[in-house]
Amino acid sequence: MSSVVIYCRSGFENDAAAEINHHAQLQGVAGYVKAKPNTGFVTFECFAKEDAERLLKQIDFKSLVFARQWFAGTLLSGMPLEDRVGEIKQCVADFPLCGELRVETPDTNEGKELSKFCKKISTPLAKSLEKQNKLTRNVKPQKPVLHVLFLANDTAYVGFSFSDNNSPFFMGIPRLRMPADGPSRSTLKLDEAFNVFLTKEQAEDRVRPGMRGVDLGACPGGWTYQLVRRGMFVAAIDNGPMNDKLMESGQVKHFREDGFKYRPEKRNIDWLVCDMVEKPSKVTQLMIDWIVNGFVKELIFNLKLPMKKRFDSVYECLQLIDDELAHYNVGYKLQAKHLYHDREEVTVHIQVLKVPQNLYS
Repeated sequence: MSSVVIYCRSGFENDAAAEINHHAQLQGVAGYVKAKPNTGFVTFECFAKEDAERLLKQIDFKSLVFARQWFAGTLLSGMPLEDRVGEIKQCVADFPLCGELRVETPDTNEGKELSKFCKKISTPLAKSLEKQNKLTRNVKPQKPVLHVLFLANDTAYVGFSFSDNNSPFFMGIPRLRMPADGPSRSTLKLDEAFNVFLTKEQAEDRVRPGMRGVDLGACPGGWTYQLVRRGMFVAAIDNGPMNDKLMESGQVKHFREDGFKYRPEKRNIDWLVCDMVEKPSKVTQLMIDWIVNGFVKELIFNLKLPMKKRFDSVYECLQLIDDELAHYNVGYKLQAKHLYHDREEVTVHIQVLKVPQNLYS
């Protein structure tokens, strides 16, 4: 297999392509990108066949911003419609034993038209792969995931990813429902962020009832809602009005202030969230200020992207965070992802591990 197949949001193929090309160069892997607008995926074609699997092992999937999912694969085209299962069986002959099968499509209108077919072929394909000893009968999370990405009835990329370095979600998309009492659809962004950036075990330990949260630019309360439903007490910062039901919860205190100027009286904030519409560099500087002054333990914030050079804009902000926090000797962990519910923005999560007390004492 010589292709690294990457799922992305339709319209962001160039950004996903620039990103995998960047990381491949860092790993010293030679190849080239193939990307077509609005297809919902890109591929990195390695000159050496073994390099596709190598990239999946050496690049941390969590470090990829624009990738929803990835796998090392091979393109099958012109499969006979009467025996697509047979063609796929031949392709996987050299694959390791996989613990899960995902028959998927790109997240596009064309892909959605194939979804019924994918469901139909999944069961006979799985049974056939089990007999071939390429797929376990029951899901085995510790084993590789076998992917079949159909582009048309007779065309698919077939390959596998490693379960400890991929997205655990089908098509790389968490399935979330809009809450009936949610103040705005933006609430799904933060809900998805918690699901993507934290495991269930991490969430149980670090997102607990009674914690203190701050929502900068809170109006009307979409992100505040997610903190409240997790049992937090929230300072909602915005000059605009907040949702009445949220205010009736008794867990929200509304401060009619500028989110860029507000600072808490005490350094005891567990979570800071921010979805303000502003230049990404300005939001980045604000988050750095909160961190180095020891105000907060964890942050989730959005960076609104420009129309052009979105990859460059995101990576410049992430590099600024790295440079500034290294300068102040701050320990931290960072993840950034173009989430399913994001549009022209990228969501960033930072866990602050250590802030030297001399910075703010």
